[in-house]
Amino acid sequence: MAGRVADEVVLSAEECAFLQAQVRRHKAARSLADRCRMILLCAEGFQSKEVAERLGAHEHTVGKWRRRFVKDRIVGLSDEYRPGRPRTVSDDQVAQVIERTLNTLPKDATHWSIRSMAAATGLSHTTIRRMWAAFGLQPHRSETFKLSTDPLFVDKVQDIVGLYMAPPNRAIVLCVDEKSQIQALDREQPVLPMAPGVAERRTHTYIRHGTTSLFAALDIATGAVIGKCYKRHRATEFLDFLKQIDAAMPDGPDVHLVMDNYATHKTPTIKAWLARRPHWHVHFTPTSASWINQVERWFAELTRKQLQRGVHRSTAELEADIVAFIEAHNENPKPYRWVKSADDILAAVKRFCQRTQQNLCGEL
Repeated sequence: MAGRVADEVVLSAEECAFLQAQVRRHKAARSLADRCRMILLCAEGFQSKEVAERLGAHEHTVGKWRRRFVKDRIVGLSDEYRPGRPRTVSDDQVAQVIERTLNTLPKDATHWSIRSMAAATGLSHTTIRRMWAAFGLQPHRSETFKLSTDPLFVDKVQDIVGLYMAPPNRAIVLCVDEKSQIQALDREQPVLPMAPGVAERRTHTYIRHGTTSLFAALDIATGAVIGKCYKRHRATEFLDFLKQIDAAMPDGPDVHLVMDNYATHKTPTIKAWLARRPHWHVHFTPTSASWINQVERWFAELTRKQLQRGVHRSTAELEADIVAFIEAHNENPKPYRWVKSADDILAAVKRFCQRTQQNLCGEL
């Protein structure tokens, strides 16, 4: 008795292109990509058993998707609708919960929680959770922002981002700033080291042993850092740090400094020292826009890797650890890759301002 003859799969050019595109897509669902592979192999003349062996699937599975494709073509590769329990929450109820979440506050809190909203609406907390997840609502989260009011914001962003993405030929670009008031903190009781199944533990209380200020200059081309700690961060210390940078620079290339508008950067003494070096060029960041200074990214790395969990019984210990961190960083420095153009940044700021204005107008 002859076995069942497999349905023949013949693809049009459009269907073949679609199936191949789904197989190549990184974000395509794994199940859909596997079904597309099955159909492509079936179209090449392979039997279901051979396709199953190649893809590690069951022969009956391959046969199922072969038949569905022959019957319904591309649409047949999608999952069939499976009827389930009827909805118990209406669209009006969903709209009321979303509107209440966005435009009202509970009597006893600054924001809604899942259970407080469930109690106020009479719905279950799992229903509220699903609604908030579907609409991307997270009342417990709050973020901060600060827009620069610098009248030359656009010009400064274009200038500095231009330095990052297309630095002048044979020039050195340094991002300079200070991390002030770094505290030397010791714990009131010894730190308990990590053990299998147990995280490192420390007391939340601490003892202060003074502060230090770190001046740093990041070379955007190499990622190397010049740094020095000072007891204070006045113009006197900043001038001394500039002299240290000058001593480390090779003769010949122009030096471009990116730094913020801190008062110590603009004193007559600093201006006079820079004026005597015409090959030095200063680029001031917009006010309230420290994110554009790449050395801030390095400061974040220093904080995360060395300062946040460090234990220091004196400022001397703290400064020694900072110097050791800089030396270790400079053994294998890596530059940060700036990817956003000035136009991208300005467009993002514009969109944010427009959304903020719309929200304010909506409240009024």
